[in-house]
Amino acid sequence: MRPLFFALLLATTSIATAAPTPKEELMTPPTAARHYTISSTAGNHGDIWSWSLADGRIAYRMSMSLRGWVTETDEVVTLGADGRPTGMAIRGYTDQGDATETFSVDSSGVARWKTSIDQGEAPFANKRYNSYGGPWLAGEKDIEALVSAGSKGVDLLPTGHASISIGEPVQISGPQGSKTVKLAFIQGYGFSPSPIWLDQDNRFFGNAGVLSLLPAGYEANGPKLKDIQDKATAAMVRDVAHRFLSPANRTPTLIDHVLLFDSVAGQYLPDRAVLIADGKVAAVGAGGSIKTPDGATVIDGRGKTLSPGLWDAHQHVGDDWNLLQNVATGMTNYRSPGSMIDEIASITRRRAAGDLLAPEGKVSVIVDRKDPLAAQGALTVSSAAEAIAAVDKIKAAGLWGVKFYTSMNPDWIAPAAAEAHKLGLHVHGHVPAGMRPLDAVRAGYDEVTHINFIMMQAMPQDVVDKANTAARLEGPAKYGKDVDLDSPMMKSFYAELAQRKTIIDPTLTVWEPLMTSDGSSISPEYSPFADIAPPSVARSWKIGGYPLVDGLTRDDYRKSFAKMVDLVGRLHQAGVRIVAGTDGYGLELVRELELYEQAGLTNAQALQTATIVPARMTGMDGQMGSIAPGKTANIILVDGDVSKDLRNLRHVESVFLDGYRLDGAALRQASGLSGMPK
Repeated sequence: MRPLFFALLLATTSIATAAPTPKEELMTPPTAARHYTISSTAGNHGDIWSWSLADGRIAYRMSMSLRGWVTETDEVVTLGADGRPTGMAIRGYTDQGDATETFSVDSSGVARWKTSIDQGEAPFANKRYNSYGGPWLAGEKDIEALVSAGSKGVDLLPTGHASISIGEPVQISGPQGSKTVKLAFIQGYGFSPSPIWLDQDNRFFGNAGVLSLLPAGYEANGPKLKDIQDKATAAMVRDVAHRFLSPANRTPTLIDHVLLFDSVAGQYLPDRAVLIADGKVAAVGAGGSIKTPDGATVIDGRGKTLSPGLWDAHQHVGDDWNLLQNVATGMTNYRSPGSMIDEIASITRRRAAGDLLAPEGKVSVIVDRKDPLAAQGALTVSSAAEAIAAVDKIKAAGLWGVKFYTSMNPDWIAPAAAEAHKLGLHVHGHVPAGMRPLDAVRAGYDEVTHINFIMMQAMPQDVVDKANTAARLEGPAKYGKDVDLDSPMMKSFYAELAQRKTIIDPTLTVWEPLMTSDGSSISPEYSPFADIAPPSVARSWKIGGYPLVDGLTRDDYRKSFAKMVDLVGRLHQAGVRIVAGTDGYGLELVRELELYEQAGLTNAQALQTATIVPARMTGMDGQMGSIAPGKTANIILVDGDVSKDLRNLRHVESVFLDGYRLDGAALRQASGLSGMPK
């Protein structure tokens, strides 16, 4: 979320650091400090202050809690004669670990930096250091440099190049009356252009989004600014969609002599032929048995695998560029377990018009209690009656499901779930404080989200009673390694979930880097993409891991994560349905399937969790989720034999989306990936 993302070090090592600076020892902002807030439609989540020190250095202080995910950092910046930072000291911690970072330039012009995950040095001449972390507002000095540089942009350390383009002014209101701001897009830090807002003098004003960083008093402008930047982004993405979704890409296609994944039977069929025409699967037969229609494109499928398009069953959609990247990596469908109603209406409308290249999805909306720990982007409620009214609003918007959240009053779940079921809505979510997962299922959950909430069945009562999401990770991280997954209590738990046809959305790839990473390497979910992602993104993928608590070690956390993986296996063995989701970019999906294999699912069973199982869960299996005549041609062709190695799913050669034949290499390039993943 810091406006400028983080740069990749060319050669990295694991850095041993002391414990992060505790909150009590961080700087206290003076009364007159500039004040920004971090907010969403659910309320305020944190603050950032900035002020000048007596010696001329600039100080920043950030304090944020997102449902218990805590960031407490400060930063002191020294500016050189040319305005470039020549010194930087960051202290504190985030939910990803120690935030300590230093940067300095010596008298010979050599820049040196050290973080919890890397260190290095390089000539400082004509470059700016792009920090790994620190308070988000501290990126304002980099924005000023980009504006000054104009079209030539700025070279970065450790590596990279960035530039900015500035749009037309917009009027907003706040404590000082009407104010002029300008939408700008930064390129070079992420997969896609990143929107920010400048003031009338082209200095950093703020960020708008699901989370907004804006000057105190201007929070109410967040939704308006977000709407403007979303429309500007939509215009950019429209051109990309029109290029791919052309009539020339919807002519008949015959893929012949290919290895076919039969998702319904859960088996791979060698030497098959599939004809795609008019957006549908027209025929499936033995290799060489289907006559090639006039004007058809013929693809030799030898050495390749044809699979139903992949589903991410935990994809919080909302970013147009990310949806494009999802298609590039083989995702033709998704289930969003929490999107804002107006956003998803826009996505659905533009996709149907051919103005957005995106997977097709089913969407839930989050409902949470009005509380400081409420989920950002949620419909917040204060009673059972309001919870029922929120469910009615979701149904009226034409959406698919309701997701209840951690801060909900347990007494409101049953009546709100009953209303949802009466209206034909799917019910799922986090497990509210005071409830165990089985309590939530008995109250009406059709599905439980995240494996740590399943592990809550075995947690001590004091963990169960905590509302914040961080505690719901720390409990399983602390006690998970000692849980007997084969105890009578746990076996009875699995059996009841299976009997009730409960679905589990584990999102193991959320917890793997947090619990296992020590900063020495990029997590397996991202490492195949490290060489083809923008350097700043790849650097941000290397994290120090979730802060250790209560004297535990990283090895303790790793043992608890291994139990989470094993728990997925026990659920599957008991007949509980598993759907694959990432709660991330979507790039993590294949790693999620790899972890299911580690848990004991077969290769084919793992792939079913990202094809036919979510299609059935959403009621879309009559149209997609498998390759059969008459079904929508949402299909991927990948290089390699997936039956021997699920990792071959990353090697996407072609994506068939609603029958459009899309080139994998061109999709990757358009979505910010420079080549084929490893």
